[in-house]
Amino acid sequence: MGQAAASGSEGGAATLADVVGVMDGLYPPGSAESWDAVGLVAGDPAAPVRKVLLAVDPVAAVVDEALEWGADLVITHHPLFLKGVHSVAATTFKGSVVHRLLTAGCGLYVAHTNADSAPRGVADALADLLGIVDRGPLVAHTDGAQTGIGRVGRLAEPATLAAFARRVAAALPATAQGVRVAGDLEATVTTAAVVGGSGDSLFDAVRAAAADVYVTADLRHHPASELRERATFEGPEGRPEAGTPFLVDVAHYASEWPWLTYAADDLQAGVAALLAQRGEEGTVTCRVSTNVTDPWSATFRAP
Repeated sequence: MGQAAASGSEGGAATLADVVGVMDGLYPPGSAESWDAVGLVAGDPAAPVRKVLLAVDPVAAVVDEALEWGADLVITHHPLFLKGVHSVAATTFKGSVVHRLLTAGCGLYVAHTNADSAPRGVADALADLLGIVDRGPLVAHTDGAQTGIGRVGRLAEPATLAAFARRVAAALPATAQGVRVAGDLEATVTTAAVVGGSGDSLFDAVRAAAADVYVTADLRHHPASELRERATFEGPEGRPEAGTPFLVDVAHYASEWPWLTYAADDLQAGVAALLAQRGEEGTVTCRVSTNVTDPWSATFRAP
């Protein structure tokens, strides 16, 4: 895929601290999972920020794009460091990312599980793209707000499982994996649940929500097999294969990429509002990377 066009204005005088404040407001770091590592990874809070590149993964290809474009900040969904490290020397592949960015005066910020559950976050972006309406969190947070893991609701247009899976494939970035489906392709689906990223730990919640189909990524053999075996065992008489929930498995990267556009739009609006409060005009220019950072490069079918 090519590179997305940038949007926004290069005017204004936003600092990295300003951008971090807006991002933290959109995706509160306190809502991240306890094991997660979110927030500012590298950069000087006092540095000016005019260009922001948003991507799913903090990998070398994304750094190449950021530096070629002259970005002042890279915002990624996935953390560069999830475990403690003792060195960020440029002789390591992760250290090289940090060194290349900082040498070019470019910072790095991460919004991960806090962006998964927030309004207009990863889950909402995926649900909107697939036409899921009248929805709420699949697993709600206990703060009383409409936040939480995943989304579940009604399909704006019911479809057969096959047609719905084709809709998913057409809406998401193309990857080598494509879209895998488990279930009766001719059955009609009217409700759906979605979780961006790895979601087979939430099968019980999907069953409790009575969703007809579940869209997520990284489905493993045993959990998926057991879910479908149970669904078939409890399926309707005469058509046990039509037992729900059906499964639609997509690439991890593809399930989370749609959020980047929401983040770009909301960041630009937030920075513009912040500058206006200071009597200044302008915002940051945001660019959504379309570098496909899914690690798989090909699939082959048996002849």
